[in-house]
Amino acid sequence: MYRVVLERSAERDLHRLSAEMHERVIAAIRGLAANPRPPGCRKLTGSENDWRIRVGDYRVVYEIADEIRVVRVNRERRFLPLRLDDAPIKGSLAQFLYFNWRPEIDLC
Repeated sequence: MYRVVLERSAERDLHRLSAEMHERVIAAIRGLAANPRPPGCRKLTGSENDWRIRVGDYRVVYEIADEIRVVRVNRERRFLPLRLDDAPIKGSLAQFLYFNWRPEIDLC
């Protein structure tokens, strides 16, 4: 069993969620105590211990310290996938972003 620790920024993000989404995210975070690498989790590139899980349209970014059995939750952020139909511009830039954009890189 891992101990789950929420960073201050993650607490602030949780307070901004609707009640329904808040419960879903909290349930997913509690599940990290039993299994810090659940099905569907992704390792973030560019770091050794950072992972993410998706809960609806939100991403929970967390760090795993296996040596001391701690999961530290850093952020919860809304994930808005880019689709060509929704892009304000059509053509090469929209296609480039659609096929090359990675969720680990925040474009804004």
